[in-house]
Amino acid sequence: MKRRLVLITEIIAPYRIPVFNSLASRADIELQVIFLSETDPSLRQWLVYKDEICFSYEVLPAFRRRLGNYNLLINRDVEAALRRARPQVILCGGYNYLASWQAQRWAGKQRVPFLLWLESTAADRRSRSAVVEALKRRFLARCQAFVVPGKASKSYLQHFAVSDGSIFVAPNAVDNAFFLEHAARARAGCEALRAKLNLPDRYFLYAGRLVRAKGVFELLDAYVKLDAALRSAIGLVFVGDGPARSKLMELAVHVQPGIVQFAGFVQRAGLADFYTLADALVFPTHSDTWGFVVNEAMACGLPVIASEVAGCVADLVEDQATGLVVPASDVASLAIAMGFLAGQPEVRAQMGQLGAERIRDYSPEACAAGIARAVLTVGGRP
Repeated sequence: MKRRLVLITEIIAPYRIPVFNSLASRADIELQVIFLSETDPSLRQWLVYKDEICFSYEVLPAFRRRLGNYNLLINRDVEAALRRARPQVILCGGYNYLASWQAQRWAGKQRVPFLLWLESTAADRRSRSAVVEALKRRFLARCQAFVVPGKASKSYLQHFAVSDGSIFVAPNAVDNAFFLEHAARARAGCEALRAKLNLPDRYFLYAGRLVRAKGVFELLDAYVKLDAALRSAIGLVFVGDGPARSKLMELAVHVQPGIVQFAGFVQRAGLADFYTLADALVFPTHSDTWGFVVNEAMACGLPVIASEVAGCVADLVEDQATGLVVPASDVASLAIAMGFLAGQPEVRAQMGQLGAERIRDYSPEACAAGIARAVLTVGGRP
């Protein structure tokens, strides 16, 4: 018998659509997704791929405002949407919006199992004030079970004395098939593509928001630390946009010798080109709950250099196997890792192959299966 699941999440993220499509296609789940907003234009320039959606959904009326580092999102009609959806189980993505608390309160009144989809890790640098921690503990205590993307988030929940039996792993995933197909196409026409995109013959790649918290300034400093001859042979390409871009460009002008390029924001369809032609992806974040660019890069067969605090590292980036792991904000260690990979083409190829093999297990279908296990286990309880 199908269980009717209502899944509440913030925006229509491109990497979630394949997961929700897979979940909706299952014979044991009847899915309704409630989005709190279509997108967040202040942070993301993603296209909203509505034509790819194959599941039932609703976007709630919303008021959004950024207040410094905080994202205020207030929705109307949360309870009305839940009444219309008639959930047997609710899975809520996060606890930092008013709608999450409204949904949890409604679920308690209606005696509907309420699950939390949590991606936070112990390395997350967001507010750890006493008030925030107390509210968080209160919210967690009212959840019947939890869905996490991997080891780092599971360990974080265990810190709150959550039992293993209440934690279900649904591995974070991107559309691997999409990136695999586009990477193969890019390899077939690599020289023409390199000329079209005006890319260096060799380069390290950063993909993501250009903000200080992502470690972009440390990455540029690490590149400068490379031997001058190496910098003449291999460039550094930033894909993405953000408030740090102008300062990075100002600093990059003084990097001699070397090639530092800024490609701007690139939509999903073009990302595989940059991944495929690069020597390695560098993900030097100070704090990140996961890091989907690592999934994308691995699906394209690219080795990864990542800081140890990224949530995905414990699952995806095995040091000296699928990539290299460095301490966050450590410019010297980052430069050593970049220099090592730059001079080891066979190691890069082997790491890329191992990464491509590992990422197969981090598919939309695997993520959907993990969510379904949680829903059917908890939803089946009397």
